[in-house]
Amino acid sequence: MTTPRHVAIIMDGNGRWAEARGLPRYRGHMAGQQAIREVTEASLESGIEWLTLFAFSTENWRRSSEEVATLFDLFEAVLKEETPTLVDKGVRVRIIGERSNLPPSLLKAISEAEEMSRRCNKMNLVGALNYGGRQEILRAAKRLLQSGEDATENNLAKGFYLPEMPDPDLIIRTSGELRISNFLLWQSAYSEIWVTDTLWPDFTKEDFVRAIEEYQSRERRFGGHS
Repeated sequence: MTTPRHVAIIMDGNGRWAEARGLPRYRGHMAGQQAIREVTEASLESGIEWLTLFAFSTENWRRSSEEVATLFDLFEAVLKEETPTLVDKGVRVRIIGERSNLPPSLLKAISEAEEMSRRCNKMNLVGALNYGGRQEILRAAKRLLQSGEDATENNLAKGFYLPEMPDPDLIIRTSGELRISNFLLWQSAYSEIWVTDTLWPDFTKEDFVRAIEEYQSRERRFGGHS
């Protein structure tokens, strides 16, 4: 059976998880940290080379300023807390998305995590932070126009945040929503998609393994015949 090289996850349902328990929404985001640990460990055990987690979209700025500030504080704390352990396990931390309007302290934590882990080569853990698929394509198109290079797929891809990142083989979405939400639009052209009703804080290593097994049962044709 083929192991996916790249798995990407839309981590959805934190707010609903908290509200169902009478808790403030930020508690759901905090609870989701354990799910991140579980899928990272499961990815390492499965031999997956790239794991991308959709943490904050360009559309998430529409949320209340209090929730956005709390999320940024949480991202910063998670980077500081988890990076040393990730480095010990050979995981390289990488962040994609626009950084210009992120808080300085979060930018510092991102830079430190990326630098601390840059020699790790067992797995790439990519956080999509202030990320939007349309934004990434527009950014790449502007770079291509300025470069004067021929308009080819390969030349366009040079302007992506991580041009060396392979397209995701499998995209997992939690909470049961049936949409891609502006996530890796170019890269997901032929990705397999697996959706679960489970809210992200309740997502376990067993759920992740089930998604991988479902992926392995499918036939990928990339537009061709079986």
